[in-house]
Amino acid sequence: MTETLFRDDSYIRDCDATVIRVDGESVVLDRTAFYPMGGGQPGDTGTLSWDSDSGRESVTVVDTRYGNDREICHVVMAGSPLPSPGSQVRAAIDWDRRYRHMRMHTALHLLGAVLRYGVTGGNIGADRSRLDFDMEDTVDKESVSAAIQALVDADHEVRCRWITDEELEAQPELVRTMSVQPPKGAGRVRLLEIVDVDLQPCGGTHLRSTGEVGRVSVSKVEKKGKRNRRVYIELA
Repeated sequence: MTETLFRDDSYIRDCDATVIRVDGESVVLDRTAFYPMGGGQPGDTGTLSWDSDSGRESVTVVDTRYGNDREICHVVMAGSPLPSPGSQVRAAIDWDRRYRHMRMHTALHLLGAVLRYGVTGGNIGADRSRLDFDMEDTVDKESVSAAIQALVDADHEVRCRWITDEELEAQPELVRTMSVQPPKGAGRVRLLEIVDVDLQPCGGTHLRSTGEVGRVSVSKVEKKGKRNRRVYIELA
């Protein structure tokens, strides 16, 4: 398994790593700060660079995804030069894009804290993100936007901690997502806690405090079925 540095510190922008394997256009490293696509959050992009006989080489990472046995694959541009297995590389994420995803992901947790319904789906983007709720009620964009912004402005601490699979099973109310369950089998599950606001399993990357979200608003609400409301948010 690849060591996932982003699990313990979402603010790590780059790291030194060893190439374990090159498989087609995917580079597997022994450790990485790159987040692989999952939980509605896109995989990170960035660069891999290394020294070769011809000088300093660099390749663009266009996506990051899980491979076999939870290895993390850094997908590079087709036709790019590739590092050799065993070589040392510098892996650097596109920080501006990642940080926007962190702001969005944290803001979605605040949206879920305001609308206390089961979550049936979601998607995170740099410009617009959404959650789908199991609800029949109408959503007033202005009042929900104001409630989210109040939580942002209160600057609540955001932190992660781990519990065992057994502890999670004993607290089923922690799981808000209805269609996707937290990954189990590794012996422990990561919880995201927005102090005094929200607590639920989540493996994504997040901010250190809600104040970093900035200005956020509900931009659109769609009725997708009798018991399904799709709520979009945007950052200023």
